[in-house]
Amino acid sequence: MQAARPKISQALPVIRQLDDAAANRIAAGEVVERPASAVKELVENALDAGATRVRVDYAGGGKVLIRVTDDGHGMTPADLPLALSRHATSKIDGSDLLDIHTFGFRGEALPSLGAVGRLTITSRAEGHEGAEITVTGGQIGPVRPAALNRGTQVELRDLFFATPARLKFLRTDRAEAQAIAEVMRKLAMAEPFVGFTLYDVDGQREILRVDAEQGELFDALGARLGRLMGRDFVENAIRLDLERDAFRLTGFAALPTYSRGSAVAQHLFVNGRPVRDKLLIGALRAAYMDVLSRDRHPAAVLFLDCDPHLVDVNVHPAKAEVRFRDSALVRGMVVSGLRHALAGAGHRASGTVADETLAAMRPEPVAPRVYQMDFASRPSLGALRHAYAAQAPAEALHEAPAPFTSARVEPEQGPVETPLGAARAQLHENYIIAQTKDGIVIVDQHAAHERLVYERLKAQVAEHGVTAQALLIPEIITLSISDAQRLLDHAGDLATLGLVLEPFGEGTVAVRETPAALGNCDARGLVLDILDELADLGSSQKLGARIDAVLSRMACHGSIRSGRQMRAEEMNALLREMEATPLSGQCNHGRPTYVELKLSDIEKLFGRR
Repeated sequence: MQAARPKISQALPVIRQLDDAAANRIAAGEVVERPASAVKELVENALDAGATRVRVDYAGGGKVLIRVTDDGHGMTPADLPLALSRHATSKIDGSDLLDIHTFGFRGEALPSLGAVGRLTITSRAEGHEGAEITVTGGQIGPVRPAALNRGTQVELRDLFFATPARLKFLRTDRAEAQAIAEVMRKLAMAEPFVGFTLYDVDGQREILRVDAEQGELFDALGARLGRLMGRDFVENAIRLDLERDAFRLTGFAALPTYSRGSAVAQHLFVNGRPVRDKLLIGALRAAYMDVLSRDRHPAAVLFLDCDPHLVDVNVHPAKAEVRFRDSALVRGMVVSGLRHALAGAGHRASGTVADETLAAMRPEPVAPRVYQMDFASRPSLGALRHAYAAQAPAEALHEAPAPFTSARVEPEQGPVETPLGAARAQLHENYIIAQTKDGIVIVDQHAAHERLVYERLKAQVAEHGVTAQALLIPEIITLSISDAQRLLDHAGDLATLGLVLEPFGEGTVAVRETPAALGNCDARGLVLDILDELADLGSSQKLGARIDAVLSRMACHGSIRSGRQMRAEEMNALLREMEATPLSGQCNHGRPTYVELKLSDIEKLFGRR
């Protein structure tokens, strides 16, 4: 028997209307989760106001002070009280809640902030006098004259002072400050033509400062990403610009060999809005599935733009998630677009591989030793020659110097003008040394050939299809009616991959054939895994991934093994095939297949430059 809840009286409850202050504090719990949420809402307001320069000052990790200053349109004195009213906004007229072209549209941020903190708004519009209004814990004060240039300054002090319980759930000042910096970086990526400044009042230092970028979109975006993510990312990334139906995908995707240990370098934007959407994250992961191991994560900054009517941004209080009208189209576009771009990079590997190699080659710095003889007078050159001669064996003085011989066998000459050059030697029966026009290339023969064989097997499967094997006794799987129908809706796509399903009564499917490459597989487990992915994402890559994994293992066992000696023509043939094969810059597990060292870098190792 359920025990009575202490918060609910046994008497007849009375329905009452909450006052505006209580309603605003409840709403603030959804909109303003932490100081970074407040910064996000205020900076987005500044961007919607047409600002070209935004400055954010904070203290105490944003708990004590948040001040956002912009040079946007500003507000008139008559607009200030209305701006603090719930659901008052200048961004939509309410006639079409899907036609949204701005960051904000609900009109909840300012009243929510005023309900849980001490908020002061100072603003001046072109042709109007400056004005200021203050709201403390939901209590709005009068409008007063104020001095300010064109734009708006919003100052929020003592966040959550009106709801002290919320303060207990905040993290340390350092952690909250890092969250604010991350929000600013994302918004700076979304708006490369706007300048941003983030200033720590406590430490009296600038955390972030980027000026407005110049030039075309890709040039401006590349320059902005170089400042925020480092030049290495831009130099080792591929530009994306493709359209499909009403969608356009742009941005930068890093080469597989420039991967990360976590997803911190993944930034996704929908119509310019930073989002954390599981559909897009899953599509990004699927696009790199062939070229990265499971413990590595791709780095990418992707912008997906479309008609606002094709995406719903009003499904999350913080607008961090979106819902697409045609999610399968979006996922397919991201996966195929990224895979096509990565394949177009050919054998290219990231330049950071060479940097890491050079760093490993440089010796550790050793403190110079000082000997007593260094302080004494230096002997003459004649005295040194006489001393060396006295130390040499007597019979060596009269022997003629032996001619220098080399045990190294020079392979056939090859075209050094090609990207991977000509093979010159094989070391330890595993590494091919090739000479290029301006450096050398070191190739892992097993990893390189493994990728070549894998791509060859995939091409054969794509051309001739996946061979299926009929089950002697079909696997009968009982599901719910909706799950069975969801599987049967995708039966045609699964059949092309060798998995043949048929209806077998209400809520039941029969597995007639499975991919031959999987051997004696668990048909029921495979179908249930596919069903989970269909329910979660609307499409499934599970079966294709399983087949690719088998092909990868076949390629590994069928490739040139470590320890095999190769002739010069074999090594050069391997280099030429690598140049002609997409994705040959990394093996099936995401490791680089070769390292290229420029002659200038090698000379630096020996102190010649």
